[in-house]
Amino acid sequence: MSKAKEIVDHMMQNDAFSRWLGIEVVELREGFCKLKMTLRKEMTNGFSIAHGGITYSLADSALAFASNARGDHALSIETSIAHTRPAQIDDLLFAEAVEKSHTRRFGIYEVSVTNERQELIALFKGTVYRTGKAWSF
Repeated sequence: MSKAKEIVDHMMQNDAFSRWLGIEVVELREGFCKLKMTLRKEMTNGFSIAHGGITYSLADSALAFASNARGDHALSIETSIAHTRPAQIDDLLFAEAVEKSHTRRFGIYEVSVTNERQELIALFKGTVYRTGKAWSF
C-alpha cells in the first residue's frame, strides 16, 4: 500500500462527513486526488438542485486528500468556489484536485467538479499550509 493511500484511508476513517457524502477515492497520488459521489435528494436545496455546500464539500475533501497525500499534515487556509451549472439528484459527481504550486510551507490547488457527462459543475481553488508534521500511525 502506498503512503498516500495509507494517509487518505486513515483520514477517511476519521472523516464522518466525507463518509456521509458517500465519497469514494477514484485515483490518488502526491498532489493529486480524484473523488466521486452520487448526489442524493437530501443534498439538494429549495430549487431541487445540489446545495452549493455539497459541491464545495466534495471539492474541499479532494483538496485535503491531494495535499495530505504528500506525507505531511496540510491544512486549508483559503478556499473559494465558482458554481458554473446545477447538479441534479442522482448525478454522479467527480472532483479532481490538481496541485499547481508546491513549496515547503504552502500548496495551491485547483479542483474541478464535473458530472458523469463531463459537464463542469464548479471550479474550486484552495491554498494549504504544510505544518511540517509527518503523518504517522
